[in-house]
Amino acid sequence: MAEQEKTILVVGGGISGLTAAVEAAEAGYNAVIVEKTPFLGGRVARMNKYFPKLCPPTCGLEINFRRIKFNPRIRFYTLAEIERIEGSAGNYNISIQLNPRYVNDRCVGCNACTEACPVEVSNDVNFGLDKRKAAYIPYEHAFPFKYVIDDVACKKSDCAKCVDACKYNAIDLNMKPEVIEINAGAIILATGWKPYDASRMDNLGFGTSPDIITNVMMERLASPNGPTKGKLTRPSDGREVKRVAFVQCAGSRDENHLPFCSAVCCLASLKQATYVREQYPDSKAYMFYIDLRTPGTSFERFLNKVKEDENISLIKGKVAKVYEDVSTKDIIVEYEDILAGQKKKMAVDLCVLATGMAPTVSEVKLPDEVRVNENGFVVPDRDRPGIFAVGCAKNPMDVAQSVQDATGAALKAIQILGRLS
Repeated sequence: MAEQEKTILVVGGGISGLTAAVEAAEAGYNAVIVEKTPFLGGRVARMNKYFPKLCPPTCGLEINFRRIKFNPRIRFYTLAEIERIEGSAGNYNISIQLNPRYVNDRCVGCNACTEACPVEVSNDVNFGLDKRKAAYIPYEHAFPFKYVIDDVACKKSDCAKCVDACKYNAIDLNMKPEVIEINAGAIILATGWKPYDASRMDNLGFGTSPDIITNVMMERLASPNGPTKGKLTRPSDGREVKRVAFVQCAGSRDENHLPFCSAVCCLASLKQATYVREQYPDSKAYMFYIDLRTPGTSFERFLNKVKEDENISLIKGKVAKVYEDVSTKDIIVEYEDILAGQKKKMAVDLCVLATGMAPTVSEVKLPDEVRVNENGFVVPDRDRPGIFAVGCAKNPMDVAQSVQDATGAALKAIQILGRLS
């Protein structure tokens, strides 16, 4: 079998991409991971806990990182983007642009560059809940554990304080983008998802008050490596949050926004309600939903366990409006209580909008043979034997489903390569 026929390109370094690459490599095939951010791990790396077990994702990620680090069959490129894909199953030619990190392999992670850097910008890992320097490490357990210089924010030679501070000569502000060419026999699209833009729902008040946040922001607030080191407080004034509202289907199942259900939002909000209750025994959580969707025995058990907490209220009804009371600074939630047959208002400390999962596969330069549907997900096609979409590139999925799907895709890619050899 030719070298390219034994190589599988994995586009995306999130949990789906990591799984597909590891499974393929441990079966004797070469895997190349292309990731556009400075680190591997994707959205899972920003999570606090998985549902339904409520365990942290760090342990699972670290196991995968170790398997990647010590497997010579796996190569990975961060800050990398696909420029071109040509060819067919068994012989794809791929151009990849490697964007400069401005930090070389001499980096030991000493943090001197961050301490010396005078430029602060919004922290994208924490969804703007705090600031970071232009010279930074994305988060404490980032892989690869190598600092990066923000290409947009850094003043380069007009400042260069990070260069002066680094005694290991690990910073090179003259790095340029470069393009590499690789050959692969099969391609796995693990491009993942992004949170739907909550500011597009003007009735829900996102952007009008810092205390109206999204579910991904809530996850970072609760994370030990997040902006508050896991302390759940109001972004506006640092006050402890004792009354929290969770608004389901924020833009989902709506023909004007996301017409589909993201499948995980209900479970994510139930999970986050437990964050509040565990941290503050006298707190109350309110979840406003259209339909509660917790498919599967373990998820149904999880729902029933959350229901046992009398301080977590599940309210069937659509939220009409969310806004800040200018006099009290409380967040006001206007909603319809369907079971009571009434329209009501509630004052809370914090409102969490459960925004859905928007696919990102359309942001990648793909061959014309790869088709996406009206919602932006890849359409399965038997006439495209060498390219496989996995995880949230083809459907909204939770972490466990994504891992299972990626394992299956690795097997399919191996089978295709075997038939073509």
